[in-house]
Amino acid sequence: MFNHPLAEIFGFPARNISAEAMRCRKLRLCPFNNKVPNCTKDKAENPLGVCSIFSERGTAITCPVRFRQNWLIAEDAANFFFAAGTHWTSLTEVRLNDKEGISAGNIDVVLVAYDSEGKVTDFGALEIQAVYISGNVRKPFEHYMDDPEKNTEMEWRGKPNYPRPDYLSSSRKRLAPQLMYKGSILHSWKKKIAVALDKEFFATLPDLEETDSKQADIVWMVYDLKLNKTAKKYSLRKDRKVYTKFDASLNRIAWPNIGSVSNFIDKLQERLNEKLENGHKLQTRTIEMRE
Repeated sequence: MFNHPLAEIFGFPARNISAEAMRCRKLRLCPFNNKVPNCTKDKAENPLGVCSIFSERGTAITCPVRFRQNWLIAEDAANFFFAAGTHWTSLTEVRLNDKEGISAGNIDVVLVAYDSEGKVTDFGALEIQAVYISGNVRKPFEHYMDDPEKNTEMEWRGKPNYPRPDYLSSSRKRLAPQLMYKGSILHSWKKKIAVALDKEFFATLPDLEETDSKQADIVWMVYDLKLNKTAKKYSLRKDRKVYTKFDASLNRIAWPNIGSVSNFIDKLQERLNEKLENGHKLQTRTIEMRE
């Protein structure tokens, strides 16, 4: 059990105080193929260099750039999008517009297939879904960065707003809207989608109906972080791939399982009874008859 929530800071575990790790912290570097050498998470001038945090079940990847380690996700997505032998490359942060030219958001990574003359022949969209955090992660991060060697075992449990992964917000506020807006456009074009996310996040999603890889519209690429104790570094490892149809997946993730209205009425009755039992005088309102 760790005393604090920080699994990786600027690419390295908190307990790693090697020269390489200390250099990345000093220079605020990102070792995972960010668009620039430095970490730019949250604030470019004062980045929040937390790549992942500890959860009750393992680690949770909280920065989308963390998934870019060795570009494993691009290789895995390309194997789903294109036939063997296809020449392809990747483009990051590509704007996607609707019919009226209104932005539906940026696609994290577009994998582009091209011919011998450099002409685009096909493409697929790779979306990266990191996990939102509830609580405050900047305070323990800044405390750690004050003296990394001293704070490798810093005590943070019991502090107010202890940071934890917020899987529900991650799916409802991020993943579902991404599929609705960007995903719907891509699906109408009959283009395949790959979604990269970590093992613990995927485990919180509703059960998705799987299909054959050749019939699938979406591949869910599930990854985990494995600690190399000798190198004192985490490595991104593929856990599994799950192939699904677009409409079925969107319906399962975006729409709740609807329960009985009678259960909700029972809850309302309980709340009303509590008011009456506690001596609250109910404010009676009537609707005036309208012609």
